[in-house]
Amino acid sequence: MVHPFLILHWLEQQIHTHLGDHVTHMWFVMLVLILLAFLASRCIKEVPTGMQNLMEAAITGIENLIEETMGPKGKAYFPMLATFALFILVSNLIGLIPGLYPPTANLNTNAALALTVFAMTHIVGFKEHGVSYLKHFMGPILALAPLIFVIEIIGHLARPLSLSLRLFGNMYGHEIVLMIFIALVPILMPVPMMLMGVLVAFIQTFVFTLLAMIYIAGALEEAH
Repeated sequence: MVHPFLILHWLEQQIHTHLGDHVTHMWFVMLVLILLAFLASRCIKEVPTGMQNLMEAAITGIENLIEETMGPKGKAYFPMLATFALFILVSNLIGLIPGLYPPTANLNTNAALALTVFAMTHIVGFKEHGVSYLKHFMGPILALAPLIFVIEIIGHLARPLSLSLRLFGNMYGHEIVLMIFIALVPILMPVPMMLMGVLVAFIQTFVFTLLAMIYIAGALEEAH
């Protein structure tokens, strides 16, 4: 725990449960997203305003990124990828609110997200190509196939590790730095650090989502 006081941790103690701060805050993020979806969709207008306008801008941005990165086939995976993006972004941002903890600053949360991407990548690959998907691991030269296969397997197994540690390291590191500056200079320094935190939150969301798109797009491509 990096924050000296967590609201949800205190509530958890009052009802004598021990789910873990990352679990309770993950549920909190889910409730926030459900509330935002409700506010954006309760009164749909042809010319969007307010929350509808904000959510449409976010969804359109994700949709355009998917189309540019994955092509027309990527639209089928929009619900999953958009969910990843919105969940990670809100999880990152709530860490800037005193008394709240970003679930993405916990390795367990990030590992779950990364393993989902890993599993989905290969499910998509086998669904798209059948057994021929294994050609992705063989390389273009048959004589080198055993060596290429081992290298590809190691590379694919490193993907969830990389996704997990990159997001965890950036978010947990920012939490520590922010708390140190708040303790040392509680009046002025937290403001620029929190502004930088907003930038980090968006960048890490973009990187994770973009890599997920690239991995799935790679599984959709024909083996060479």
